Amino acid sequence: MALLGTTDLDIYPLCLGGNVFGWTADREQSFAVLDAFAAAGGNLVDTADAYSAWVPGNSGGESETILGDWMAARGNRDAMYIATKVAKSPARPGLSAANIRAAVDDSLRRLRTDYIDLYYAHHDDKEVPLAETLGAFDELVRAGKVRYLGASQHTAPRLAEALAIADREGLSRYRVVQPQYNLMDRTVYEGELADLCVAEKLAVLPYYGLAMGFLTGKYRPGDTDTSGASPRAAGARAYLDDRGLRVLSALDEIATAHSVPVAAVALSWLRAQPAIAAPIASARTVAQLPALLASADLTLTPAEVTQLTTASVR
Repeated sequence: MALLGTTDLDIYPLCLGGNVFGWTADREQSFAVLDAFAAAGGNLVDTADAYSAWVPGNSGGESETILGDWMAARGNRDAMYIATKVAKSPARPGLSAANIRAAVDDSLRRLRTDYIDLYYAHHDDKEVPLAETLGAFDELVRAGKVRYLGASQHTAPRLAEALAIADREGLSRYRVVQPQYNLMDRTVYEGELADLCVAEKLAVLPYYGLAMGFLTGKYRPGDTDTSGASPRAAGARAYLDDRGLRVLSALDEIATAHSVPVAAVALSWLRAQPAIAAPIASARTVAQLPALLASADLTLTPAEVTQLTTASVR
């Protein structure tokens, strides 16, 4: 366990992604995964008000509802840290002050709690002045509805501007950043954004840590079996080029040396990168969870980190 950046949230080295709850994992499966994660010591779950509006018949909020019902059933709200987001829900789009105020109350109701540990701007909204967005977030922190703030899918210049406004106006600032980042997708985070996060002491919780499942090692050349395939299978197989094969080869070698699953190595590589506090990864079944949990106890050698970094260079 370690503190999440400059917050007082003492987190497990893996954040459980809740995007699958109400999508590829039904209520019963989701409860089982959450039970297993908590039993292993996991305590941070990431969701959003938009999850999973893309599923036919859903409208958004399904993931939050399942998570809220689980915490109520287990009586463990105080033992868990909950991260959720605003801006992408079809019912509550954008980052206007009015929308933020309405959306947080919707999320609190679905989560069956009176506070959110980490509340993200799910994406940047250039149609709304940053000062308005930050002012509304600050109100939530002062009211006790939100403990800490985060920014997801923000560029370095816009994030830097938001931090400067918050500091100048005496508003609560973003403490956590959530970018897309994994061995196959490095350009969004590395460079300007990573440098800013280090300089500003922002904790980073990257999503798509396993590149839509590709970095589990499940997808290999010649594998055409689509029975029981994940909805992300097509996207994962898109990584099967020369670079992807180099990465798989390096992952296989290191996984064998440590006697751990390939996914654990990929997630451990993320934790070795600047400012990364914990990767986000999801499991739709309990059987998928041990490979993710194994990453929490795995520390790669500097040579292994370099081997993977080199293999994944474009």
